[in-house]
Amino acid sequence: MATYGEGDPPDNAALLCEFLRDEQPNFSGVWFTVFGLGNKTYEHFNETAKMVDKRMEELGAERIFPMGLGDDDANLEEDFMRWREAFLPKVTGQFGWELNTDAEGSRQYRLEWVEEGRPYFKGEFGRLTAYERPRAPFDVKNPYLSTVTENRELHGDESQRSCKHIEFDVSKARIRYDTGDHLGVYPTNDSALVEAIIQLLDFNPDNVFRLINVDEDATKRNPFPCPTTARMALTHYVDICAPVKSHVLRGISEYTSDEKEKAHLQLLSTASEEGLALYNTYIQKERRSIVDILKEHPSCKPDIDHLLELLPRLQARYYSIASSPNKQPDKIAVCAVVTEYDIGSRHIKGVCTNFLRDKPVESNVPIFVRKSQMRLPTRPNVPVIMIGPGTGFAPFRGFLQERQHFKELGKDVGAMHLYYGCRHPDHDYIYKDELEAFVDAGVLTHLECAFSRAQAEKVYVQNKLWQTKERIWDALVQGAHIYVCGDARNMARDVQNTLLRIIREVGGKSEDEAVNYFKELEKHKRYQADVWS
Repeated sequence: MATYGEGDPPDNAALLCEFLRDEQPNFSGVWFTVFGLGNKTYEHFNETAKMVDKRMEELGAERIFPMGLGDDDANLEEDFMRWREAFLPKVTGQFGWELNTDAEGSRQYRLEWVEEGRPYFKGEFGRLTAYERPRAPFDVKNPYLSTVTENRELHGDESQRSCKHIEFDVSKARIRYDTGDHLGVYPTNDSALVEAIIQLLDFNPDNVFRLINVDEDATKRNPFPCPTTARMALTHYVDICAPVKSHVLRGISEYTSDEKEKAHLQLLSTASEEGLALYNTYIQKERRSIVDILKEHPSCKPDIDHLLELLPRLQARYYSIASSPNKQPDKIAVCAVVTEYDIGSRHIKGVCTNFLRDKPVESNVPIFVRKSQMRLPTRPNVPVIMIGPGTGFAPFRGFLQERQHFKELGKDVGAMHLYYGCRHPDHDYIYKDELEAFVDAGVLTHLECAFSRAQAEKVYVQNKLWQTKERIWDALVQGAHIYVCGDARNMARDVQNTLLRIIREVGGKSEDEAVNYFKELEKHKRYQADVWS
C-alpha cells in the first residue's frame, strides 16, 4: 500500500481507504497483513499503510503478520524481500500450507497471436482508437492526447542543465483544473533503448499478440492494453529504464545458458545477505535497467512475451501545474528539470523529462489532471508565504497568476511572500522576468532570492527565512498560509526547522508550544507541502 503527498493513498486505493475510514464493516474471521511503500524523507511516512493496518484491526480482522514499511529513500526492494522472507514461512505454517518455491516461475499469462490486419493498441489506454475519438472524463485510465503549444528553455546559456517550460492545449477536452493541482504525463521510452532490446533478443517486434491471464476468473485480464505488438509494449506500456526488480532477475535467469551469468542473476534475486548487498550495489545504486542486464549477460535470452509479463508497467509522471485556470483556462503549463547523469560509462536519462525535452510545438502528449490538496485560501485577501526553490516554484507561478486575476478584477489581494532559490542568478533563475513583473504590478509584495553558488557562502531559502524572521512571524499572526514545494530530503526539513525556530524565538513560544503551534497550522491547512525526493 503506497502513500504519496500529504499522507494520501494512490488513485487505485482511494476508494478502499475511504471505505475503511468511513464505514463499519465486520471483518471478524478475516486475516490480513500490510506492506507499505513510502519514503522516510516525507513527513507522512507510510501513513496510508499505517491507517489500513490500524483500521483492519479495529474492524475485527486478525493480523497474521506484522506490517512491513518499505523506504524508497533507502532500498524499497530490499525492505520487501526481507519482509517477504519472514512472512511466507509464517503464513504457510499458520494454515498448514506447503510453500511451493517453483510457483514463482509459473506464467500468469499465456501468449496468443492475433491475425494480421486486426486493430491493435498503439499507445492508447482503456480502449482502441481512444486518441482518435477521445471521450471525457479524462483521468489516469483515460488520458487526453493533448497538443504541445509551447516548449521553451528556462535556464540561461551558462547553465549545464536544462529546464523546460511546456504548455498543453486542453481547449477541446473540457479538462478542468485548479491552481495547485498536478498534471499526469504518460511518457514513452527512448526508441534507442527499445531498439536495443529488439537487437539483443532478436525477435520480430511487429507481430500482433495478446497476453491473456491463465486464471479465467481474474479481474486483470491483460498485463497491459492488448492486443498490441512487442514494439508498442516496449515503447508505451512497460518500464525498461528503472532498476530491475528481483523477481524479473529471477524470471530471466531461467533463460540464461552461461552458468556463471545464470548464477549471478540468481544471486541478485536471492534474499540472502550476500544477494541483498549485491543487489543494493549492482542494481540499486548503479541504476541498472533491463537493457543493462541483457547487455552484461549476453547469454540471457528470455522469450519477449515472458519478459513483457515480468516487467512493471510504465507509470505516469506527475508535475505541479504552473498556471492558473483563471488566466489560462485552455492551457496547462508545467516546468521540469531534465534528468540525466553518468554512472561510469553509462549515461542515465530520466524517462519523462527526456521524453518532453524536445517535444516540438504541435506534437502530442497523453495527459490528465490529478487533484491536489494544496490550495490557496478561499479569501484572496489572506496573506501567503510561498517557499519554492528551483522547479518547486511551479505551483506558485499559478498562485501569482490567480492573485493577479483577482487584483485585476478590483478585489483586495493579500500580501504574497516568495522565497525562491537556485544556484546562480545568471544560470538557473527561472521565470525571472515574470517575477519582476509580478513585483512591479504589486501582486508579489516580497521577493527573497537565495543563490547557493553565486558567492563564497552558500545561501538557501531557509537562510532567507531566518533573515526575515520578524516579517514571517508578523504574517503568521495576521493569519498567513505557508506553502512549501520542492525537495523533501533536505529543503523541506530545513524549512520546517527554521519555521519552528521562528515560532520559538520570535513568537516567544516554548519547544512544546512551538510544536503544537505548527501542528495547528497543519490541522487548519495553513501549512501545506508538496514535496518529493
